[in-house]
Amino acid sequence: MNNSGFSGKKAGIIIAVTICAVIAVFFLIRYLNDTSYKEDDQVVYVTDVATLTGQSISDGIVNRYGGIVESQETWSCTANSDYTIQAVLVEVGQEVTEGQALFVYDVNTLENTLEQQKIDLERLNAELESLKDTIAALEKEAKSADKSLRANYTIQIKQQELERKQKEYDIQSKQKEIELTEKNIANSTVTSQISGVVQSIRDSETQASDYNSGDTSFIKIIKTGELRVKGTVNEQNIGMLTEGMPVIVRSRVDDTQIWRGTISKIDRENQQTNKYADMYGTDNGSGTNYPFYVDLPTSEGLMMGQHVYLEPDLGQEDTGTAEGIWLDEWYVDESDENAPFVWVDDGEGKLVKRDVIIGERDTEMGTLQILSGLELTDLIAFPDVNCSEGAKTEKAEYTTGGADGGYTGEEEGYVPSEDYTGQGEDYVPSEDYTGQGEGYAPVEGGPEENFMGTEVMNSGMATDAA
Repeated sequence: MNNSGFSGKKAGIIIAVTICAVIAVFFLIRYLNDTSYKEDDQVVYVTDVATLTGQSISDGIVNRYGGIVESQETWSCTANSDYTIQAVLVEVGQEVTEGQALFVYDVNTLENTLEQQKIDLERLNAELESLKDTIAALEKEAKSADKSLRANYTIQIKQQELERKQKEYDIQSKQKEIELTEKNIANSTVTSQISGVVQSIRDSETQASDYNSGDTSFIKIIKTGELRVKGTVNEQNIGMLTEGMPVIVRSRVDDTQIWRGTISKIDRENQQTNKYADMYGTDNGSGTNYPFYVDLPTSEGLMMGQHVYLEPDLGQEDTGTAEGIWLDEWYVDESDENAPFVWVDDGEGKLVKRDVIIGERDTEMGTLQILSGLELTDLIAFPDVNCSEGAKTEKAEYTTGGADGGYTGEEEGYVPSEDYTGQGEDYVPSEDYTGQGEGYAPVEGGPEENFMGTEVMNSGMATDAA
């Protein structure tokens, strides 16, 4: 009986272990075979080729910055505050030539000043001679004086020597003043050193503001004939621009009228506070702007002071003329040089491989010419470890103004009203401003914070994968 009971108990344990093992194997096989949960959780984000190449035809997505046409050279002269200006011979906006008279000092005042300076010089020379005589007399007395008094004479002589040296210095300074006055009399008429247009003339009203800004120039002249464009970029987007980058200069009046140029300088040392960020109640860290400059091989058709758009030249104006699509090379998998491919959305939310034919390469820009196998409307993914046949795809969405989608300044799609007369530091858009871009509808008091027009997209564009 005991043996029989033991055998039955042992058999029960074996059966229980066997059942547990079967269940474990069942769930292991199911776990290994069932990968649907991975596919559901893993999402690969895709972007249309048009956006990646800057050739978005339907949405018109392009990073734009505000710019103003200016001269490549500015010359200024400072008036001597010690002399009176008799007459200013030019006015703001007037064209002048090199050597043309700009203003004239009051010669009568200069001549009176010169006469007084000569009198002062004569007095200083007489005082110097008197000091020399005093020193000579003290030295003579010291030689015949009692030894107990010689120390006192020595001190007096040294004091007179110091006064003599100071007087000699005063005489040299007065002589330089006389030379300068004589030069100003001879050149009482100040002339321009360049040909250009008078930009500003300092007067009593602007004197205080100019002094506070450190600008002491009396007349400023902008050189004509050589134009460039000064643009503005905020601190969030400055990394998107590089010196040497080709850009398109686009007219604000006629969107089809363009000029091509190259960024010659990005002035990171000259920070400019963006007053519009505070004016329109936004707080997205876009309060600092930086100027950059675009050189033009030809400026025919542009006018001094004209306001324009600036945008990176990504070939958006060459659509239909250049063969193939120029795509950033890192989107093409060339692990097999004989069979390059890209990861493309199949139209049903799944990722597939698609072979492409590569043409030329632009090593400076890091782009490839795709001759066939890809269209602007295709959605492609960056090739990484998450890419696989049948992976679930989702189109990347874009937000404007960085993280919070706020308005980030004039350079990001802001279009002034038609009666706009300038955009200096104190520029405030007019109250009757109605906008100029297609689909642009500003709210009362400023541009709409989340505006994204069909022609201009905020250059703070960032992928939002959330």
